[in-house]
Amino acid sequence: MNWASWTTLGVFAGTGGVRTEEAGVVSGDLTVHTTWTEKQAEVAVQYSGASDWFTLAGSPVPCPSEGESRALHQSVVEAVRAGGGATVPAPYSVA
Repeated sequence: MNWASWTTLGVFAGTGGVRTEEAGVVSGDLTVHTTWTEKQAEVAVQYSGASDWFTLAGSPVPCPSEGESRALHQSVVEAVRAGGGATVPAPYSVA
């Protein structure tokens, strides 16, 4: 089984934060984590330094390669910084 993961610490969510499945909208200093296995990527956020992870709305998403999962992760980091109730950004979102 192929897999990869990406983590970015200290991402400050823009005004309006990000939308999660478990906790609704979260904001502030966040850690963003993407895990890719085979052809799917899962994206989660947590308050930096906390232990609880929250699934970003729109995750998991189809993702055909490790390279695309890295690009997805960077897109998510940028979306978190933009805020506005961010979710997994298009074209990754299947919602």
